Amino acid sequence: MTAAPVLTPPEGLVLPSTRHLRGVLPDVARALGLETPGHLPTAGLDLPRSDRAVVVLVDGLGARQLAARAGHAPTLRGLLQAGGAAAPVGSAGYPTTTAASLASFGTGLTAGETGLLGYSVRDPRQGGRGGTGLLNLVQWSASNGGPGPDPLLWQPHPTLFELLGEAGIATTSVGRARFAGSGLTQAALRGSRFAAADTLDAAVGATVAALRQPGLVYLYWGGLDQIGHHHGWGSAEWGDELSALDAALTSLLRRLPAGTPLVLTADHGMVDVTDRINVAADPALREGVALVAGEPRALHVHLDDADAVDVVAARWADRLGDAAWVLPGAQAVGAGLFGELEPRNEGLVGDLVVAMRGTHAVQDSRTQSAASLTLVGMHGSLTPDEVEIPLLVTTA
Repeated sequence: MTAAPVLTPPEGLVLPSTRHLRGVLPDVARALGLETPGHLPTAGLDLPRSDRAVVVLVDGLGARQLAARAGHAPTLRGLLQAGGAAAPVGSAGYPTTTAASLASFGTGLTAGETGLLGYSVRDPRQGGRGGTGLLNLVQWSASNGGPGPDPLLWQPHPTLFELLGEAGIATTSVGRARFAGSGLTQAALRGSRFAAADTLDAAVGATVAALRQPGLVYLYWGGLDQIGHHHGWGSAEWGDELSALDAALTSLLRRLPAGTPLVLTADHGMVDVTDRINVAADPALREGVALVAGEPRALHVHLDDADAVDVVAARWADRLGDAAWVLPGAQAVGAGLFGELEPRNEGLVGDLVVAMRGTHAVQDSRTQSAASLTLVGMHGSLTPDEVEIPLLVTTA
């Protein structure tokens, strides 16, 4: 068997480590007594055996952002310091974005297996190679105005919540009411009872209530990511939200049943973007490009002519210079950047795969909303600020 080629990222980018987000839920499931399938990974979490557990996933709380703003979060700071020299840090997969990460978290699989390969992907139902249709995997909506695909067909693998349920272990997902039954929830996290909570206080209350009985509670909070997108993770608003989150976690830890392990992690980190390039207004980037999918920090570039990939890749690399890592999609796939790519998902990967460096972004006003073009905080690429996530463990 021929070994896969090894990718060597340029300076400033890193590949995910073995302490991967997709191993978190399998580790928790094992602590609850589930014999997980052998192909599911571990994140190396040291968890006690228990009949109850809590996993808190904070959208956008990268390990480096948390360390830099830890003054706003005394409880989280204490958990960081408890890790000592062995910093409690793990990795999101590529792309470092919510849809991809939540699907990997929920299933223990890679983005190439789940088919959730970015914020948006080219929708094969909307016109093949020459089509201009995008599927938004967060909103689960098609750009042609039609409904998104059946989530269970798009992502057919069982989730850890389904496996736990089959073993008789109760699971509850706590999150904002609008996420109940959404396409992304069904694709990535199906199988648990959903408890709606639109405030941090309500989320804490719903978690404590669920843990009156044995089982797993998964608490998702997206407020920090939302504020980061609009104000940046270095903003006062982000610090205020981190303080509120820390206060809620402090309350949660005080109210958990004794002996309950709690794991806190995130789906990705974030960078505050300083430089933007618009494909629509840049002939060197626009020529030969049929559609740009993904997101401004991690692009799937689909070409009019797949045979022109080397020419277009060279032109993009020349135009972007040190701002980006430009790869032919086949090279990225062959080296396992997306993990194991299942055949049904091959058409979702761009002819070019572009990972941004530094604080640069490539946008496309032809397909992005006006509001999205003004976002400050972004993620998706392979900088340590985006890849590194906290893996904090404590026991009540």
